[in-house]
Amino acid sequence: MPSGSTLPKHVASTSLKALDWRPAELLKGPLPEAVRTLKQGSGGNIYVHGSLSVAQDLLRHGLVDRVRLLLYPGAAGQGKPLFPPGEPVPLELISATPFSNGVVALEYAPMTAKA
Repeated sequence: MPSGSTLPKHVASTSLKALDWRPAELLKGPLPEAVRTLKQGSGGNIYVHGSLSVAQDLLRHGLVDRVRLLLYPGAAGQGKPLFPPGEPVPLELISATPFSNGVVALEYAPMTAKA
C-alpha cells in the first residue's frame, strides 16, 4: 500500500443499500461469504471495530484468526457479552501485556476443533 494511503473500509449492513461516504465499500451478500472473499484477497489483516454482532458472527463461522481484548480493572460486569452463553469458543493465549494503569492487553487465537 503506498505511503499516505488510507486503509480500505468495508461496512456490513442489513439495511443500507449504498454508502454516502468514502473510502468505504458496502459488503454484498451474507457476511460470512463476503469476509471469506476478503480473506482470500491480498489486502492484509481484517479488523472489526465497534460491532459486537459482526464479531460474534465471524467467530461463529471460524473466520477469526486473532481476538484482541483490553481487560480493565474494576469492570462493572454489565453490557453484552462477546462470547454468548451456550456458544463456547476455545481460545489459546498468544500474549498478555500489562500496562502501568492496570489494563492488560490480551491476544488469543481461536483453537480449531480436534478431530
